[in-house]
Amino acid sequence: MAAQAPVLVASDLDRTLIYSAAALALTMPDARAPRLLCVEVHESRPLSYMTETAAGLLCELGDAAVFVPTTTRTRKQYQRINLPGPPPAYAICANGGHLLVDGVTDLDWHERVTARLADECAPLAEVSAHLQATTDPLWVRKHRIAEDLFAYLVVERELLPEDWVKELAVWAESRGWTVSLQGRKIYAVPKPLTKSAAVREVARRTGAALTLAAGDSLLDADLLLAADRGWRPGHGELADENWTAPAITALPERGVLAGERILRELLRTARTPQ
Repeated sequence: MAAQAPVLVASDLDRTLIYSAAALALTMPDARAPRLLCVEVHESRPLSYMTETAAGLLCELGDAAVFVPTTTRTRKQYQRINLPGPPPAYAICANGGHLLVDGVTDLDWHERVTARLADECAPLAEVSAHLQATTDPLWVRKHRIAEDLFAYLVVERELLPEDWVKELAVWAESRGWTVSLQGRKIYAVPKPLTKSAAVREVARRTGAALTLAAGDSLLDADLLLAADRGWRPGHGELADENWTAPAITALPERGVLAGERILRELLRTARTPQ
């Protein structure tokens, strides 16, 4: 009897499954707050969390499906996360620019991605120079280049000029780039650099019959649209835009409890895909 084709689960991490202290949204009385598990430490400080219940669900999901962390983080940023459950055989970093197989970059995939970016987009140097020229140290805390693939800023949201992100998005659009505002970070990413392309490659390699996905930001929209079913939380860019699609479920939960609900839905569907 032939083995059953696996279910592939590709999920964004930050503000989808894991949450900084500022993003937890613990609006309930203190005595009713969920127990939290720290899953990331940076410079000796706890940085990201999920609920203990979510941690248990993720362990179960790792046994029930091919779980693929799918993040805009660089490889270094991803590798400091300590997720519960079995180590993922595949992970997607740098918004699809790096496909990790058992923790090691697939160089063939990376070369295919960089060749496409060179053919289809304005160069990173042009975008970086524009960011340097149009930002103000009053509200920009950091300029960063990620994996020589895209750029992002760390900003003070309350000081950010109201129309600056929209103006940047218009400028970037004509050069084959997209812009995403996530918390205190503003990303400028080449349009062909997508999570969905990398997920399709993992689906091809694993022979997955069904792909499930979750995410909260504009950079997750293509991932959600490429999946057979998807979920988004009640916070984030997509929720702010009331974004949805036929196979997407918009959940009401916000903050770390949304991460728990997303994992519950992913696990339930992976176990009973019909």
